[in-house]
Amino acid sequence: MRLLLIRHGQTPANVLGQLDTAHPGPGLTALGERQAIAVAESLSTQLIDGVFATTLVRTQLTARPFAEATVIDGLHEIEAGDLEGRSDKASARTYLETAFAWGSGELDVTMPGATDGHAFFERFDRGIAAVSHLDSAAVFSHGAAIRVWTAGRATNVPPIFAGSHELDNTGVVELAGSPEAGWTLVSWAGAPIGGPDLVDEAAGDPTGEAVGRSARLTPREA
Repeated sequence: MRLLLIRHGQTPANVLGQLDTAHPGPGLTALGERQAIAVAESLSTQLIDGVFATTLVRTQLTARPFAEATVIDGLHEIEAGDLEGRSDKASARTYLETAFAWGSGELDVTMPGATDGHAFFERFDRGIAAVSHLDSAAVFSHGAAIRVWTAGRATNVPPIFAGSHELDNTGVVELAGSPEAGWTLVSWAGAPIGGPDLVDEAAGDPTGEAVGRSARLTPREA
């Protein structure tokens, strides 16, 4: 199948650089609403068999201009636990380093006050499996969740690829494959679908930032 993982539009927490992962979560900023409209315009000519969103409000609002999304459990953001609501650099670093340890296979590492990598991949895999009967699907999800799941499941790139590439609001990660055969990263469009006019350079937004080495990597053939 063709799987499009689309990050939600900008939220007030993204502007403030806050780790905001709790349910139901915030809505979109005015820029986030414009980003959502740009997503709809970009996808309008593409053949997509199903549109899905997470249990957090911001993904549902981002999908709405394009289509009424089916809400799927398990695809929500990585829970920040004790780091929830924080905006300091140390907390953001702990969150990202913990999450990307999971993407590198260190599943026993635990997010402070929350879950480990086993729990994350179990629920996200379950959510993806629920849509994998389709030939193509657009899934509106979250920055860290998309990046870490791709790091752990894409077979044609090393885990550092997802960690070293940013994923801005409404950036799109495209994969091909299935839960049984595995997943291949086809493209990584980290900038908003609508182009540079929809980028907020001033926003803190820790869950979309690159971590680790910043060398530009390209997917290798599987």
